[in-house]
Amino acid sequence: MQLLERAKTLRSEQTEAEQRLWYYLRAHRFMDMKFKRQKPIGRYIVDFVCHESRLIVEVDGGQHQENAGYDRRRDTWLQEQGYIVLRFWNHEVMQQIENVLEAIRLAVERACSLSPDPSPASGRGEQSK
Repeated sequence: MQLLERAKTLRSEQTEAEQRLWYYLRAHRFMDMKFKRQKPIGRYIVDFVCHESRLIVEVDGGQHQENAGYDRRRDTWLQEQGYIVLRFWNHEVMQQIENVLEAIRLAVERACSLSPDPSPASGRGEQSK
């Protein structure tokens, strides 16, 4: 199955924890940031991504304990592309959503504070006489 088709399938088959987190992240509800779900980045599909803050949020079930090596390689590659990767267990999203959202908020703030401010375009602003 091709990556885009797989992403589409994953969007339609979200876990309960992914659905719950998506409720808070979608439609600019969270800090007015635009999150997307089940998006391909390189050869990987990430659960949630905010390109503006270069933040990826992954929601993991029990199967991820068995795939820890794969997840580490994947996270390393995504970090090398300039993304921050946060991982939460399903039970954290379901039972401690406030803590999950606070961790995401802190990561967004940190990422946005690290982004360089755009320099003013030349020829604009007041000139001294």
